Amino acid sequence: MTEGNADAGLDADARSDGPSDEELADLVAEDWRTALEAAGELRPVIVEAIIGTHGTRGRRAIEAVSEERVKQYRDFTVVVGHRQEHVVEEGNCDCEDAAYNLDAEDPDERCWHALAVDVAERLDRVDHHDMWYSDVREFL
Repeated sequence: MTEGNADAGLDADARSDGPSDEELADLVAEDWRTALEAAGELRPVIVEAIIGTHGTRGRRAIEAVSEERVKQYRDFTVVVGHRQEHVVEEGNCDCEDAAYNLDAEDPDERCWHALAVDVAERLDRVDHHDMWYSDVREFL
């Protein structure tokens, strides 16, 4: 994790009044999403589970959230990539990785854009915009 992540409220070493590490380990064994929602913050055991399950995609998702690149518009959730933006709806993404490389029926196979939405929603780190993305897209 970079130092910028701590500034963005994603410090994996931070502790709150949430579940203990032992309780989180039990939740992570079921699903990292459940553990993340319970903790309300990224803790080492959760970060390890995300990266252990999703590899580089998980790491990129965490980075995108720390950089506030998950945007919610009236009509879509969008993840801003380095070259383009991708629409994520109900866990499905319009990127080429999701279309060609992943099994859409397997919840552990997700592109980093969809994972970023999962993480951002559970941390309440989605950047909300009261406008239509379809209108914004015309200007891009």
